[in-house]
Amino acid sequence: MGPCRAGIRESKDPDMKKLLFIALAAVLLLPAASPVLAKSADEPRPLGVESSIAFPNDATIKTWEADGEDGIWIQTRHRDWYYGKFATICRDLDLAHGIGIDNRGTAQLDKFAAILVGRQRCQLISFVTSAPPPTKAERKAAAEAAKATKAAEAN
Repeated sequence: MGPCRAGIRESKDPDMKKLLFIALAAVLLLPAASPVLAKSADEPRPLGVESSIAFPNDATIKTWEADGEDGIWIQTRHRDWYYGKFATICRDLDLAHGIGIDNRGTAQLDKFAAILVGRQRCQLISFVTSAPPPTKAERKAAAEAAKATKAAEAN
């Protein structure tokens, strides 16, 4: 008894083979033709560019960090950082254990969304690609530099 070939039929049609060959060639050549797909992983992404996160939820957002009451840094699971600036101050963000996202049904986090902190709705006016937030040491050094500059201007 020979091998079972139930349900498998070889095509004798040369046009079908050509069509399959063309489809396979198109799939294999697509990354070379698309600059987005062919972009090197080592190439840095531009910072400060308006952006968005598709389907923001626990699966796409890894962590977040408050920038006082002025904004928020958000990191995706792909380790990309974004910075959202608020239209007004967002109280208690730096004390919050969690946040919510109100994207008004658009399925993306962008400059038109809002961050929910408790019962407060903090509207974003900008959502851009960003470097990671500064460390505590960098923040302390920046605050001391600002204080020194202010003292020098007063004299």
